[in-house]
Amino acid sequence: MKKVLLLTLLLYSCFSFAQQATQTLRGRVIDRENTMPLMGVNVAAFLNGKLLGGAQTDENGYYRIDQLPIARIELTVSYLGYKKSTIPNIQLTSAKEMVTNVELEPAVQEMKEVEVTGGKRKGEALNEMTTLSARAFSVDEAARYAGSRNDPARMASNFAGVSGTDDSRNDIVVRGNSPFVVQWRLENVNIPNPSHFAIAGTTGGPVGMLNNRVLSNSDFLSGAFPAEYGNALAGVFDVRFKNGNDEKHEFGVEFGLMGAQAFAEGPLNKKTKASYVVNYRYATLDLLVKAGIDIGTKAIPKYQDLQFKLNFPLKNGANLSFFGLGGYSLVNLMTSTDKKPERDIYASKDIDEFLRTGMGVVGINYTRPINEKCYSHITFAASAQSLRNHFVRIVRHVDPVSGDYVVDNTYDKMFFNFMEAKFSANFYRNYKLNNRHIVRFGMNTELNVYRYSDSILNEQTNIWEKRLSYKGAHFVFQPYVQWRWSISEKVTLNAGLHGQLFTLNKSWSLEPRLAVKYQFKRNQSVALGTGLHSQLQPAYLYFQNDNVLHPEYGLRNKNLDFSRSFHLVGAYDIFFKQDIRMKVEAYFQYLWGVPIDKSPSSYSVINEGASFDRFFPGKLENKGLGRNVGLEVTLEKFFTHNWFLMFSGSVYDSKFKASDGLWYNTSYNGNYIVNILGTKEFKWGKKRLNTIGIGGKLTVGGGQRYTPYDTLLSKYSEDPVVQDKERNKYQFKPYFRFDVKLNYMWNGKKHVTQEVGIDLVNITFQKNILRLQYVDAQAQPREVYQLGFLPLFYYRIDFSFKQKNRDRH
Repeated sequence: MKKVLLLTLLLYSCFSFAQQATQTLRGRVIDRENTMPLMGVNVAAFLNGKLLGGAQTDENGYYRIDQLPIARIELTVSYLGYKKSTIPNIQLTSAKEMVTNVELEPAVQEMKEVEVTGGKRKGEALNEMTTLSARAFSVDEAARYAGSRNDPARMASNFAGVSGTDDSRNDIVVRGNSPFVVQWRLENVNIPNPSHFAIAGTTGGPVGMLNNRVLSNSDFLSGAFPAEYGNALAGVFDVRFKNGNDEKHEFGVEFGLMGAQAFAEGPLNKKTKASYVVNYRYATLDLLVKAGIDIGTKAIPKYQDLQFKLNFPLKNGANLSFFGLGGYSLVNLMTSTDKKPERDIYASKDIDEFLRTGMGVVGINYTRPINEKCYSHITFAASAQSLRNHFVRIVRHVDPVSGDYVVDNTYDKMFFNFMEAKFSANFYRNYKLNNRHIVRFGMNTELNVYRYSDSILNEQTNIWEKRLSYKGAHFVFQPYVQWRWSISEKVTLNAGLHGQLFTLNKSWSLEPRLAVKYQFKRNQSVALGTGLHSQLQPAYLYFQNDNVLHPEYGLRNKNLDFSRSFHLVGAYDIFFKQDIRMKVEAYFQYLWGVPIDKSPSSYSVINEGASFDRFFPGKLENKGLGRNVGLEVTLEKFFTHNWFLMFSGSVYDSKFKASDGLWYNTSYNGNYIVNILGTKEFKWGKKRLNTIGIGGKLTVGGGQRYTPYDTLLSKYSEDPVVQDKERNKYQFKPYFRFDVKLNYMWNGKKHVTQEVGIDLVNITFQKNILRLQYVDAQAQPREVYQLGFLPLFYYRIDFSFKQKNRDRH
């Protein structure tokens, strides 16, 4: 009660603050092709079409516009010989200066100011080598998505072609593919799964480690991606951290039902404009569990994470930065304390589980312009991922009088300890041959270190079996070259070649990529992209012991080759107005080399990667096939005039062929997914400086695929057995979820901004089925439901300290 009273007094005092009406907008303008600063660029700020102020960049490319109102403004940047850039909806608050850096794209026709808004239109990918099946991930806009819990992976599930119908995890299922064929990148290097409670062989988990507070705008690619991206079949999330404020220290604190976090950014050296940004979060779901709110388990997960970036501008346009991301999580899933059968979407039947996971990455970036036509970039990084788990089997009976469970015995069932480390070096050089031709070539080198140990008790023989016992290190080399040819102002071609070599078994590939875009009207374009892609198998699959009683006999699947895929994508893009866009994409993907059983069965690795179970198949061979085909539509009204609305819809079919010669639905073949989401903001207060936001999201999709159990074989097996010929034949009822987000933000005196809000997940209490749980041979399998209603309250305060004697540009 005292805590509630203290919070109430704090909020009351904050509401009574007088309000500050102006803020500063500043940043830097550089040439996109050589990263050199541009001097004399015209920068202007507008509010509802009215000019508020302007500036020109200095010799180092910096600009500054002071005394701007607290509002959402539009910034235009123009320079002779470059495409004009327009950045809308820049939110100015009393607590934080807005630092907006701009990369101008040279025009194809030199010495002419070409009026093409943004060079990159709203929503288009930041990477100039992308042509289609890609979009920029705007942190500001994505933060408004209801039900996303500030998790970038869940936010991406709103994009066309991405399915997010599993409340228990933030897996990114792209165009019917397994989530483990999606690649996460941070600051130009591939990184391990950035999720808490992550399981080996997956790229998702219940909670993401990445935090919007430190993210810059990033790229999300869903197919036919350019040659610099490799070791991915379905998609790439190319994430970037932002630079901190290089003039003023700014801070933020946030409290909520899922924990607390603290944020800080500011200058390290004002003269050199060195800066830092850091965010730390500690979370425990104890409050939610004690409040009786359904989180899918009665266990209390605990996790913490840290993100940071230190940025050091150097002489002659060079730049050095250090970055890092790390997290640790633990949970004890106890079924031995249950008195009755309880719903738990994470726990295993009759098992106590003690799970510990961790992930970390640190790295250094260096960028250096060589001359006006060339620059180089190099990144060194070290990352690691750890997973420790201990299973205890529970033997119990039901008391005939009370009907409660009574524990008879417990014994160890399984131990495993996984550790994967990666040492990465990514180098590329960008050449601007002229305004029509750009060439980029590079090499991504990874040294992967593996330490695996896994033992399980065979309860029929009472003998411990060693499924994994491996220590080793192997390289992955990925050279590439890309060429962008601006044939005219209307036609652009991107071509490239990617190579990949895995030294464990000498698997290799050469993958040509090609895409062309034709902008036949100022607001309309068509594009076609194609290419070959390949990916390693989940690492521990290579190192499973062939004989679990005699590990010295060798590895079962060491010589597995890459899985491979052919992509073909066609796109049509139209801007009805500057802020309304429709995009239609049709795609076809053909997969081959997918690992399947050597003996006839319906098993395929293509279905793995979206659960909390690791998989230990028998002897595999690269003879499996897959096929994905679909149509996607996005209709989006970007955030202008205080509201936005997005419709994304996909119809698709995802099939695979197994060693029994039959075609089956993949586990991710939901057939359709539709998202409708939007937000409306209302200005409030005497000077209309405060904001009330009301947002919602509706998701409808095909239900989860499932395979019925074989009750006869399960009766005589240690683990439940499914009907092999019925693989993914059946589907649960359609998935439905409606989320609502409410927030109130107010700007106070002394550079303070506060926000209070609540995210109401599944406000209709919909019971979506996640999976079937086997009970016993006499009872029917039990339906396990996904999350119920989940209210997530938060309070955030941002503040800064006014700086004296600062240099003006």
